[in-house]
Amino acid sequence: MFGTLKPPQGLAEACERVSAWTRERFRLEPAHTVLVTELVCGLPGCPPLETVIAFWTAPDRRHHLKVFKPVAEVTPDDLPPWWMREALIVAPDADLACC
Repeated sequence: MFGTLKPPQGLAEACERVSAWTRERFRLEPAHTVLVTELVCGLPGCPPLETVIAFWTAPDRRHHLKVFKPVAEVTPDDLPPWWMREALIVAPDADLACC
């Protein structure tokens, strides 16, 4: 009745690839956590799949960005330049429900 949910083939590899590019682009240390995920967006005007990238450079210092395409289609050119790292910081009380 409820089939097994399986991620699309190659999704884990694509997330690892984007994570590695993120580490390199933003000059992250090995101890910094990087999260890459692909989400379905049901809001009007959103692409059907988007890639969300978050990384922490301190326990209370989260950086966040979205790429409006599936993770398998993300390339290094989709990431902002390294010097924008501080502009990607998210306030602890930020509501990211819309973007």
